[in-house]
Amino acid sequence: MTKFKLFLGVFALLFVLGLTSNVKAQNGPVLYFCEKYNSSGEQSISDRFYTGPVTVMVKCDYALNLTDCAIQFDKYNGYSFDYYKKVNFDVSSEMKYIYFTSDDLRVDSPGIYRCFLLDSKKNTVASALIEFIR
Repeated sequence: MTKFKLFLGVFALLFVLGLTSNVKAQNGPVLYFCEKYNSSGEQSISDRFYTGPVTVMVKCDYALNLTDCAIQFDKYNGYSFDYYKKVNFDVSSEMKYIYFTSDDLRVDSPGIYRCFLLDSKKNTVASALIEFIR
């Protein structure tokens, strides 16, 4: 009987803790892609694009505190990822929602790529996978 009471007490404690915890699927910056960004917002959000230019979007609930940053692409070679390209950007530190677009921000070789938003110390702020097709 005492084992049952002990089990019931532990179960009740875990149940109460489960009710009071706040679980979030994403608690940091989110990186995603669109064909272009203009005054009407994002157009054609996807993770699969034809080779060519792409706009990289980053959205966060808090200020990212970035000034000098970079978007880096690494191409999947079948076994691992190889460095492909890095494009540097200057942004304002209080920004929470940023779109990155540039003539250099393009991929001309089809394949699967890993994309990173890097801070000035080359630390990863956010990342995502993207596929380019012909």
